[in-house]
Amino acid sequence: MDHQKTPLFTALKQHAAAGPIQFHIPGHKKGLGTDNEFREFIGDNALAIDLINIAPLDDLHQPTGVIEEAQQLAADAFGADYTFFSIQGTSGAIMTMVMSVCSPGDKIIVPRNVHKSVMSAIIFAGAKPVFVSPAQDENLGIDHGITTSSVRRALERHPDAKAVLVINPTYFGVCAHLQEIVELAHSFHVPVLVDEAHGVHIHFHEELPMSAMEAGADLAATSVHKLGGSMTQSSVLNLNAKNGYINPQRVQTIISMLTTTSTSYVLLASLDAARRNLALHGHEMIRETLELAHDLRSKINEIPGLYSFGREILGGEATFDLDPTKVTIHVRHLGITGYETENWLREHYRIEVELSDMYNILCIITPGDTKESVDTLLAALRELSETYYKENNANELVVKIPEIPHLSLIPRDAFYADTEVIPFKESAGRIIAEFIYVYPPGIPILLPGEVISQSHIDYIVDHVEVGLPVKGPEDRYINQVKVIVEANPIF
Repeated sequence: MDHQKTPLFTALKQHAAAGPIQFHIPGHKKGLGTDNEFREFIGDNALAIDLINIAPLDDLHQPTGVIEEAQQLAADAFGADYTFFSIQGTSGAIMTMVMSVCSPGDKIIVPRNVHKSVMSAIIFAGAKPVFVSPAQDENLGIDHGITTSSVRRALERHPDAKAVLVINPTYFGVCAHLQEIVELAHSFHVPVLVDEAHGVHIHFHEELPMSAMEAGADLAATSVHKLGGSMTQSSVLNLNAKNGYINPQRVQTIISMLTTTSTSYVLLASLDAARRNLALHGHEMIRETLELAHDLRSKINEIPGLYSFGREILGGEATFDLDPTKVTIHVRHLGITGYETENWLREHYRIEVELSDMYNILCIITPGDTKESVDTLLAALRELSETYYKENNANELVVKIPEIPHLSLIPRDAFYADTEVIPFKESAGRIIAEFIYVYPPGIPILLPGEVISQSHIDYIVDHVEVGLPVKGPEDRYINQVKVIVEANPIF
């Protein structure tokens, strides 16, 4: 296919250039009705293509023209049979995956460290999650992915599961053996759904891990905006139809149900253009990005008190491959937390990192980085080390991740049950009716339907007191929590 083409983006530019007289929404009418300061900052070009699904521009909900052509080009670029554009972010694409295969009461095998959008979809679908524990890295204090053997045990116990969901790569860039997991699941006649939010680029360079479509997975939700150059909130859902597990028409129906009818053509155009850039220039861009990341990691490991892991951590069942553009920096030996490091970098160098936790910060290197930006980060980290590093001053590494809570109710039943609000510190033994999660990366600590234990209370309180971003409950300070009044457990 001709990847020089951008059918949707080109159509939008041509339509705007023709100077249409608009008697339709959006009401700003090419920016004329917009606040002047905002218009001057954004620019007339962006406002001119902020349009709606009029006939020349096709309709995302039932594409037959330039959007359909743009999605076909994207499918070719990503090695998929079908690609669906999402302007509801990868969260919308993930929810579409789950709801395309699960009906009320169906089981789905998922890692316990899934993104909250997976659990939102499970609530919407009325499905029963079968949780698999991710492998924990006791040296770094982070989670990796799920292993083939853990998926096998789950499938043997629950052969009636409707799908297996895998995170690949993880937020920290680590991959399990995805192809092996796909082959295992397919041997049980179970499709594989992949949260590929942090892997849009891996399809375009041979030094990076295998992409979901290459591994034979059936559906993959992929954030083009995170690492592929499109605008925030724009993603794709890739479908491999060869195995016959997924109905493309069903996927189109579900994603349409979850998508606004006022679709953003600016976001859609950015997807079209980002696909062109990746298809034509992705390999070269990623080669340069890898060089930057390798150089950064090497120089970080020369700084006293800092450590950035690389391929030396590979070899375990959960650590099969690595995306080196995710640069995780372990700061425990400076005697400070990752959260304190994030704040220090912001205050002293105006540097913003992707995330921080108790022991690490994560910096993502993309084609948008330069040698100058990387050198600034290195200068900041050297000063950070000079400020805080002392021999034998390391914080004790305590991986206090509590055990997977007991799921007492289907999450949807708990979410919609009769509830009451009680003090969080007195909630041990009660069934929670809302989410509590750390964002980023959006991994739930407690889900609707799970039994709160004292270890969960202690873990969450510790995170809040340190300043880590614990979110989810209606009480943003987590002094109170919503629990169900009474219920008959499902297990």
